[in-house]
Parts: sequence; structure tokens; C-alpha cells
Amino acid sequence: MDDASYCATPAPAGPQADAGPPSAECVLCREPTEYPESARGATLCPVCAWQEAGRSACSG
Repeated sequence: MDDASYCATPAPAGPQADAGPPSAECVLCREPTEYPESARGATLCPVCAWQEAGRSACSG
């Protein structure tokens, strides 16, 4: 079993040229969200949205 490709590390995936419209930034952490830049309102990334949901659920 002398296959050099078995242990080769894959090349890192770079940004895709045709990924669609640019995404909006999260209003809390400035990470890209799944919403387009044209989305209105407070856009949150999935992590911040999950944390906000936990805060509002525990606030009574």
C-alpha cells in the first residue's frame, strides 16, 4: 500500500468566484450571514442568532 495520495492534505478551498450576491454582515460580530446585503433589518449570523434565541428564551 504505497499510495501517496492517501495521506495528502486537500488544498484549502478559496472563495468562489460565482458565489452569488455578497452577504450582509452580522450586526453583532461582523461575520458574513446567509442573507444578501440588500436584506433589511438586523441580520445575524447563525451563531449570534442561536445565542440571541437562548437569551430571549431564558428572559421570561
